[in-house]
Amino acid sequence: MSNREFAKNLIDYVPENKLLYVVGYLQGIVVPDETPNTATIAAIQELESGGGELWTGSTEDFFAMLDAEDEANA
Repeated sequence: MSNREFAKNLIDYVPENKLLYVVGYLQGIVVPDETPNTATIAAIQELESGGGELWTGSTEDFFAMLDAEDEANA
């Protein structure tokens, strides 16, 4: 019997009131692949080499700037 099969069989013996802990644990260890895409890698490299932009305004102003860029590019 594989470890996967053994784990599936053990689930049947976990009391219902403890099953929440098992589910939480399983969700914590099942991590999706978070490999950055090429755009993210390029952005990280740009920042590491001293490039990029530093925003000093408010979050509201930042989103307003992004909205204006979107409208200009539409």
